[in-house]
Amino acid sequence: MTSTDSPTLTLADVAEQLEARLVGDPSRRVTGLATLREAGPSQIAFLANRAYLKDLPGTRAGAVLLSPELASSCPVDRIELANPYLGYAALSRLFDPLMRRERTGIHSSAVVAKGAILGEGIEVGPNAVIEAGVELGDEVVVGPGSVVGADSRIGKGSRLHANVTVYHGVVIGARAILHSGAVIGADGFGFAHDGAGWQKIAQLGGVILGDDVEVGSCSSIDRGALGDTVIGNDVKIDSQVQIAHNVQVGDHSALAGCVGIAGSTRVGRHCMLGGGVGLSGHLTLCDGVQVTGMSLVTNSILEPGVYSSGTGAMPNALWRKNAVRFKHLDDLAKRLARLEKSGRSG
Repeated sequence: MTSTDSPTLTLADVAEQLEARLVGDPSRRVTGLATLREAGPSQIAFLANRAYLKDLPGTRAGAVLLSPELASSCPVDRIELANPYLGYAALSRLFDPLMRRERTGIHSSAVVAKGAILGEGIEVGPNAVIEAGVELGDEVVVGPGSVVGADSRIGKGSRLHANVTVYHGVVIGARAILHSGAVIGADGFGFAHDGAGWQKIAQLGGVILGDDVEVGSCSSIDRGALGDTVIGNDVKIDSQVQIAHNVQVGDHSALAGCVGIAGSTRVGRHCMLGGGVGLSGHLTLCDGVQVTGMSLVTNSILEPGVYSSGTGAMPNALWRKNAVRFKHLDDLAKRLARLEKSGRSG
């Protein structure tokens, strides 16, 4: 099978893979995924959001992945499971061409230092650089133009896409995915002011990424000043995220695009930070915190829950009026306190 071939699966194969209930022709063959509106007879569609229920009656899909409570509305063969979105996630990997692509070994233009330890079934792309003391686990892929710095370790099955930079002394776990432009282990923003200018503080720590971490394109994770910056297992980091030195992010947390986390902040397990969220330095977010998009967090959050800051968009004229009123909030609060005090004394 070449890298461009699409796999052909029967609906029986799909149902078995997903441990789901098939209602329909088990021998029907499918070659890919598509939306309810666009799918043809050789494709599987899925319905995980009721907002798209309107597209179900007219679908031409070979089969639809959906929950049992919606099954009666399906006009074609169906695969029923409790969480169709999770089923879609699993099915997408079956049809992912990267998952089927054969390893091509070490390209002739790649530079691999003597003494680097390379596992079985690896791939090192054109113009990639593997420096001295590096250890690559089995089935690691280092894409074209990527650099793995001295004494770094990358675990089994991890993939660096094109033009990823891993600095020296970085540890990356198994099955990690680093997208193009990601930089892991650059210096943290550490300087001391001598009254006239800035003196650089050498960043002597490293970066540790756990297993199953994904880092989006053009995101940066800085090395620690002394200890390590630590990203836990199964953490998902979107594109253009900045994580400063000595930050710790707990297992199973997710950071959306353009999040910025200042130095030495600790984010707990199962946290979610929406797009554009900013966390000040030296804070703690406990487990199970969700911060909605564009919020600024300047104090530690020690109770799980959903947190927000800022104001939503509104017509400019109304915003101008409210902005003027914001300036008077302190005066209004003092006046209210005086009124309450006088009321109690009366």
